[in-house]
Amino acid sequence: MYGLIGKMTALAGQRDALTAILLESLGTMPGCLSYIVAHDPADETAIWVTEVWTDVAAHRASLQVPTVKEAIRRGMPLIATFEDAVVTAPVGGVGLVQG
Repeated sequence: MYGLIGKMTALAGQRDALTAILLESLGTMPGCLSYIVAHDPADETAIWVTEVWTDVAAHRASLQVPTVKEAIRRGMPLIATFEDAVVTAPVGGVGLVQG
C-alpha cells in the first residue's frame, strides 16, 4: 500500500468551501482505500488529508480522473499554502478497507 499525509492552508474564510470540494466525488478514485479530510482544531485555516492507495500508480492515475481534475481546478484558488506531504507505507488499521 501507498500512503500520504498532507497539510494545506485555506485562504481566510475558505476552509469549509475547500473541504467541501475535497469531499466531493470520492467514489471516483479507483485504488483509493482511504481518504480522510480533517480540520486542524488549533488552526482555523488548516486541513489535513490522509490517503491510502493500493499503490503509487493508483494515486498517480487518480490525478487524471475528470472529477479529480475538476476538483483540483476549483480548489486551487482557495488554497494559501501546501506543506510537503509525508509518504507512508500503511500496514492496516481500524477502518482501512484493503483491496
